[in-house]
Amino acid sequence: MFESTLPFGEADLMRASAFRRHLDESARSGEADSMASRLSTLSPSLLLDLMRFEQEGKQGGVVEALAACIRHARMLLLHLQAKERVVPMTVFPVEHLVHCPMPLVQFLALPLGELSVIHIEPAQLRPPGDRLRAMIGEPEHYHALAPVLWELALRGSRSELLPEIGGQAAYRISPGLNLRLLELSGSMAEAVARLERNTSNLHEIARWPGFDRERAMRLLNGLYLQAGLMVSRTHPAATNDDWSSGRTP
Repeated sequence: MFESTLPFGEADLMRASAFRRHLDESARSGEADSMASRLSTLSPSLLLDLMRFEQEGKQGGVVEALAACIRHARMLLLHLQAKERVVPMTVFPVEHLVHCPMPLVQFLALPLGELSVIHIEPAQLRPPGDRLRAMIGEPEHYHALAPVLWELALRGSRSELLPEIGGQAAYRISPGLNLRLLELSGSMAEAVARLERNTSNLHEIARWPGFDRERAMRLLNGLYLQAGLMVSRTHPAATNDDWSSGRTP
């Protein structure tokens, strides 16, 4: 909606209050029909996926929206509230890219746990190399998707397992997963190495050095968003203790 005209840099991003007013005004005008038409291009399953978290009382979850985007391999434009500003972020799951009108280092320096999704719509921009050249953004605004997903999983607002990987399960990293774009060190790097070698459940991971229940869940969410997590419901290590609902054994 605003992405192609936003100047570079956080200081010039639209204020959240102005963006919300625009949404309200659009809902009272003919623009509402245009918006409904754009949303109709999304598959019913994706729309249900996006609405599911809102129905569960998790409206505004960035990790949840990204998980749906990746699961359905659909380009989406997410309008994220960061303090008083709105950051438009277009996600290209197939190309493993994200478009954001601020430097990646600057975006990742934001308090990611406070980010929330104000609005979602089909992407208007296209990835580099697309045949619709007029719809390609400035090259410096495209960034690798992997670090964004990883940091949001580790530091975002969601501290519980995503539903798709919760419940009775054991986990292992998929063979050949490339994590070279992630800055892994210390206990996190050791945990990744363990999951590359062995299958473990949530309770085991939570007891590893440097880990607890929440950090273990964030690790698993991060690996899932990287499309690199193997989830087994029948492995002997799978546990039926549902920590994702907050219950402990």
